[in-house]
Amino acid sequence: MSSSRIHPVIADVTARIAERSAATRSAYLERIDAAYAEGPQRRGLACSNLAHGFAAVEGVDRDALRALRKPNVAIVSSYNEMLSAHQPLGEYPAWLKKAAAGNGGVAQFAGGVPAMCDGVTQGRAGMELSMFSREVIAMSTAIALSHDMFDSTLLLGVCDKIVPGLLIGALSFGHLPAILVPAGPMESGLPNKEKARVRQLYAEGLATREELLDAEAASYHSVGTCTFYGTANSNQMVVEVMGLHLPGASFVQPRTALRRALTEEAGRRAVTIARGEEYTPLGRVIDEKSVVNGVISLLATGGSTNHTMHLVAIAAAAGIQLTWDDFTDLSAVVPLLARVYPNGSADINHFHAAGGIQFLVGTLLDAGLLHEDVRTVVGDGLNRYRQEPILDDGELIWRDVPTHSLDEDVLRPAWRPFASDGGLRMVSGNLGRAVIKVSAVASDRRKVEAPARVFTTQEAFTEAFKAGELNRDVVVVVRNQGPRANGMPELHKLIPALGVLMDRGHQVALLTDGRMSGASGKVPAAIQLTPEAAAGGPLAKIADGDLIRLDADSGVLEALVSDHVLAERELVDGPPDEASWVGTGRELFGILRRAVGPADQGAGVFGPLTPEHFGTPVHTNMLEVK
Repeated sequence: MSSSRIHPVIADVTARIAERSAATRSAYLERIDAAYAEGPQRRGLACSNLAHGFAAVEGVDRDALRALRKPNVAIVSSYNEMLSAHQPLGEYPAWLKKAAAGNGGVAQFAGGVPAMCDGVTQGRAGMELSMFSREVIAMSTAIALSHDMFDSTLLLGVCDKIVPGLLIGALSFGHLPAILVPAGPMESGLPNKEKARVRQLYAEGLATREELLDAEAASYHSVGTCTFYGTANSNQMVVEVMGLHLPGASFVQPRTALRRALTEEAGRRAVTIARGEEYTPLGRVIDEKSVVNGVISLLATGGSTNHTMHLVAIAAAAGIQLTWDDFTDLSAVVPLLARVYPNGSADINHFHAAGGIQFLVGTLLDAGLLHEDVRTVVGDGLNRYRQEPILDDGELIWRDVPTHSLDEDVLRPAWRPFASDGGLRMVSGNLGRAVIKVSAVASDRRKVEAPARVFTTQEAFTEAFKAGELNRDVVVVVRNQGPRANGMPELHKLIPALGVLMDRGHQVALLTDGRMSGASGKVPAAIQLTPEAAAGGPLAKIADGDLIRLDADSGVLEALVSDHVLAERELVDGPPDEASWVGTGRELFGILRRAVGPADQGAGVFGPLTPEHFGTPVHTNMLEVK
């Protein structure tokens, strides 16, 4: 498909991104092109520097690095033993080193990056470090690559903030090619719908803690990524459609022969694309078209709302200015083609079996809904990503997938979608702007007008729910959860109880400056509200009983309170002050909390620190309120 066949709205959005980004993108490309023109960076190292770089290497690899004869591949990994998604990565470096050597290169383990699990930290103090961990991962990646010993990069990571962090860090070395190497999902366990049912029963006091733990353990039961369609699996979807994985690599399970074959092929490919005719620098693979393709894949599958921040931050690291308006306009023309929990009953393994990313790419390309003319880690053109990997007599090959979905309850063609739009909306009004994911929300639940009940913690909400104070139509407001307040934690502890209230027949919605990710499910949740309360946003002045109107279909979010009344109100609460934001390592992240930007700019700490970056300054007395 030529670029002339692309949908006109997608073409227009891509063009305006390029126009708005002209200066920043040009400056970025000049920088990485200059770095490439200097040749392999280790050629410029002094003898002492170079000797340190190969001191621990033995045999022919040592001689090759000393003589600058072979490409040297950096391995940067988020491996750790505790997290199921990252535990399989422990075996990868040995495989990758052997594969690189077999293709005429050398691979060195350049560095590790942290990987925290939102599933473990959910509802706990550690979750307040989660969003900031993306910045730490980016900086850790930069440290690993800063030795100037490398010609290309293998980035080993899967979940949540890890993949965005790896990419942001690697884009500072955008003259180097980079391939993302995933681990794949765990085998299907307890169906996600059943897990959600038990969680809701527990919230009502109708299931024991032991029954709840049994359900959770049957769902999260082995190595690999969790099988629901949250941020981790959205990561894999997005980066593969952006051309940063080998085709079909995302959802092959760990501990299989095919998984190992794909990992080894990534090692070989990293050598091939290091320099020469197939040179594929990361900073050129990630361009305006590939960023738009990533957004489209997210919308077409009902992926994680976290990517309304992560994709903005990744794009910015490549000099590209992506905005929430771009998401809105693309969502209006991109159909919803997948139903994966919480947007349906299937898990990611069912999606993969139905045709997966390869079918999705094919049907979107055929409908003119993806840019085909992009650069990828396997060459030019996205058509290569219509093919799936298989082992044929032990040899890794790629073949075309069927041109029809194998299960239209899970995955559909572009001309017969589940919905005509992507299910991701921006809502705005006198409270600011927020994101709402409606792909799992029933159409009759998308408009809510009800009195507010205001909380500043999930624990306070839970106490009110248990006390029976919320058995009515209600918009639950949880404020001071934004990036400047406390690091913008996910608030999934709210969902089972909110689901109970909905099932009792009440009009229910959630409004917060915090996050929900890809697992928000059936509850209409206006999240990531900006400006956040801690930055002086109007949310800070909302009081119990204020009537709130949320209309996802028309894009409206407003408090039915006059601006004059809001302005005259005293602040009654605020985010934790510096003295109380301590414990679980939070005190070490205070500098990031002070520097972080707003959600619609990626909730990041990198880039110019301007008044627009911060929004309205936080009032001192607001921070002092306990």
